Amino acid sequence: MATESAAVKPSTIGAWRRVAGPGAADRGVKDEMRCNLLRKLEARETLFPGICGYEETVLPQIANAILARHNFILLGLRGQAKSRILRGLVNFLEPEIPYIAGCEIHDHPLHPICRACRDIVAEQGDDTPIAWLTREDRFVEKLATPDVTIADIIGDVDPIKAARGGRNLSDELTVHYGLLPRANRGIFAINELPDLAGKIQVGLFNIMQEGDVQIKGYPIRLPLDVLLVFTANPEDYTARGKIITPLKDRVGSEIRTHYPATVEEGMAITAQEAWTQRSSGHKLQVPDYIREVVEQTAFLAREDKRVDRRSGVSQRLPIATMESVISNAEQRAARNGESHVSARVADIYAAIPAITGKMELEYEGELKGAENIARELIRSAIGKVYTKYIADANMQPVVQWFENGGDLKIPENDTAADQLVALRRVQGLLDHIDRLGANAKDPAAAAAAAEFILEGLWSHKRISRNEERGFFAERPKPAEPREQFNRPPRRQYN
Repeated sequence: MATESAAVKPSTIGAWRRVAGPGAADRGVKDEMRCNLLRKLEARETLFPGICGYEETVLPQIANAILARHNFILLGLRGQAKSRILRGLVNFLEPEIPYIAGCEIHDHPLHPICRACRDIVAEQGDDTPIAWLTREDRFVEKLATPDVTIADIIGDVDPIKAARGGRNLSDELTVHYGLLPRANRGIFAINELPDLAGKIQVGLFNIMQEGDVQIKGYPIRLPLDVLLVFTANPEDYTARGKIITPLKDRVGSEIRTHYPATVEEGMAITAQEAWTQRSSGHKLQVPDYIREVVEQTAFLAREDKRVDRRSGVSQRLPIATMESVISNAEQRAARNGESHVSARVADIYAAIPAITGKMELEYEGELKGAENIARELIRSAIGKVYTKYIADANMQPVVQWFENGGDLKIPENDTAADQLVALRRVQGLLDHIDRLGANAKDPAAAAAAAEFILEGLWSHKRISRNEERGFFAERPKPAEPREQFNRPPRRQYN
């Protein structure tokens, strides 16, 4: 809504009326968002800063819903940025708007809907004082739970108000307003809508459809100016009619969110969200191939039949894993007194506790165990990334070194320099680290790259590895000699 350009904001209805732009005084929240969205589109501004991977899918649909002045619902599994998108809707609101000072539901100065404000305006007219509401205060969010009551959402009769004012309980002035009326002239968001009790959904439907509600049996007219937005899990949304049909029918747009379509999109989200800039005094480096392994682990988990797909694998999995990978590298640097350290494959395995808690397993997965599945996913992810970087390299000299009896165990807590000394023993191993962007002059990067190559060979079953021996090659067992049986002498027949 248009505001004054003067340094001092108007403080009464009359003063504001004189500086308000033509038509701005009568514009509702949906028209306000629509106009601001069109302005952003024309200026080619980013609509939802910080949201990656939805530029061609979800965001255009949200823009359509706003332009159509629709209430809408976002359907998606956990960790698909639904709540962040809803909170980003405030960017389509004006920085500040005026309201009648002291009003609990931020009544429009020219169109008050509550009884108290109507009485004040009738008495004071243009001298009625106004205050200013910021866009952040115009967003109200509620997590739906089964114990939410109609009083929480709509309101309830306040007997203390009635007693202090000497009013009848049926008087509108005795109402204590809930969250939805307090979101008047703003955005009201409900997360996990299917968990809301049916009678509460009826109350929402009544507000959307008729603008009225009954509180303790007393009908109250509340023509609220509000954008209603919801989130839900698609499994809950469609199961057993958890959203009442009249409410579902009046939600203008149903928009489905999704996980990143490509590993690159996932890496961009993880890089944006993960806490990677540490102030420990150690230079922490995370090679691209390590980032890809972390992201690929999440992609493989979403496809694994042992992981419950209905629950989904949140994007928080690679984010938390990346933070744990960096923490393990940071810990190693602190223990060894190294100023520069690079994340390694071993750090990904050390981050398994950040993976297991974010996967809901099917029966087969429960039998296998979350930690074992996490290890298998990491190994498979390493194999995929190894194929991308090293597939066409001649690794036969490295494999031959192990087949000739070579064993190599890399102590996890050794310094990068000590690890590199051990890795140099493997014939031809360091010849390929440049494919991973590493240089032999940088011990931390070279040791991490060499270890990754060995893990890739193990993933492709060209060498073996276990906790006791480290990397080795299974020698073929010699053929067992066939048993010799003494034949009985042949009978002679006369």
